[in-house]
Amino acid sequence: MDILSLSYNELVEYVTKLGQQKYRAGQIFSAIQSGKKIKDITTISKDLKEKLYENFTDTNLEIFSSKHTNKTTKFLYKLCDNNIIEGVLMEYNHGKTLCVSTQVGCNMHCAFCASGIDGLIRNLSAGEILAQVIEVNKFLGGDIKNRQITNIVLMGSGEPLDNYDNVIKFLHNVNDENGINISIRNISLSTCGLVKKIYDLADENLGVNLSLSLHASNDTIRKQLMPVANAYSIKEVLNACKYYFDKTGRRFIIEYIMIDKINSSLTHAKELVNLLKGLTCHVNLIKVNPIKEKAFFPPSKKQIYEFEYYLNANGVSATVRRTLGDDIDGACGQLRRKFLNI
Repeated sequence: MDILSLSYNELVEYVTKLGQQKYRAGQIFSAIQSGKKIKDITTISKDLKEKLYENFTDTNLEIFSSKHTNKTTKFLYKLCDNNIIEGVLMEYNHGKTLCVSTQVGCNMHCAFCASGIDGLIRNLSAGEILAQVIEVNKFLGGDIKNRQITNIVLMGSGEPLDNYDNVIKFLHNVNDENGINISIRNISLSTCGLVKKIYDLADENLGVNLSLSLHASNDTIRKQLMPVANAYSIKEVLNACKYYFDKTGRRFIIEYIMIDKINSSLTHAKELVNLLKGLTCHVNLIKVNPIKEKAFFPPSKKQIYEFEYYLNANGVSATVRRTLGDDIDGACGQLRRKFLNI
């Protein structure tokens, strides 16, 4: 197992079985969450390092390249098997938000998204998901005592709930007070709507912010855009989100990518109001971003803001999301296995 996938309690169990004091686990856990490799931990003995290497590997994810523009930085990460994933750092007045990936590629094949073009290559381990946070935090000059990352969104490549066990373990590890300790309330998880897993996530009672990629106001359009809609109707997905709110008390977010001549008319806005009115949710309206293999185009600004106005005027909270990173192919739907034009 890669060492960043270990929980603090797992490390405690391991070092105490070796006859070591419990505090050694804390030294190891804090060191690796500050971005150190096992060999570079100065607070433990050479013998203990050798024991660790007998059972665990360093979590080998490295920032291969980065590209910066307009308070947005896209990172290209190389994994131990030379697979490539991407992530995006967005700087706001309230802090720095890191968009992380949960899989190499994606099995959902949403029509407007680049991540699924090559299909699913493999799941990321809990440690590889966490390593994205650790490496960017270190890149920014931070460690666990001087943390630079304030927020995380699980909205990069992959469907987080399709890699459920590793994502849940990541959430526990990134939130551990012995490590980088990012509050669960500052983490958002986006799903295309794997209904059973939404119920499972609600029952975990973690309180992570749930975002649903809806992107359609009726099942017919959703099936055209998202193959997952052939398995779960909008009604089933929204019932799962309502259950999530009832269990956690956390308002959920509806992500709605606006595509010209497909889902952006006032008729669609009226359908969306009928679906969402009375639910404790907020709608993020997102203009579709260009992908060279896809022929989708955004509606006009006028259409987008008319759509937003109609939702708000009819009791559904909505805002238009500001686009960041589209000039470096780092905006919503543009992340994939490699940099374009690298």
